[in-house]
Amino acid sequence: MMVDWFDWDTARNVVEYGPGTGVFTEGVVNRLHTDAKFFAIERSGELAALTRERCPGVDVHEESAADIARLCETAGMEQLDAIICGLPWASFPESLQTSILDATLRVLKPGGQFATFAYWQGVVLPAGMRFSKRLRSSFATVERSPTVWRNLPPAFVYRCVK
Repeated sequence: MMVDWFDWDTARNVVEYGPGTGVFTEGVVNRLHTDAKFFAIERSGELAALTRERCPGVDVHEESAADIARLCETAGMEQLDAIICGLPWASFPESLQTSILDATLRVLKPGGQFATFAYWQGVVLPAGMRFSKRLRSSFATVERSPTVWRNLPPAFVYRCVK
């Protein structure tokens, strides 16, 4: 559900925030165009190691997603076509949500795609409500996928276009 929505035929500059164990990363790698550039950003060294183990060819930076502009510059990616995000937004303070989203909007090209997921119970928390409102004020379109009931806890995907 997280990766199926993207336009993989045209996406050439792709980044993943918070790959965790690499489940979404594996889905991205299986769909990437042969001409695409891709890297992931994972703050946890332990989780970064799991992603590297699962997807050995992927460059995983152990840094903050708020540093996306510098990382893109280093990778030779002027603007991003797609960002897949596994960050736990509802657990972030407003300042961190703001710094990461502001940095994201600076590097995502007009018409670029951004997807992140949320657990239904997190949507009712103040940080979850704040994040949903922020997405709607930051992107041209924001849609929610159908609920993924097989996920525990149940979740959905925010599908956003700049």
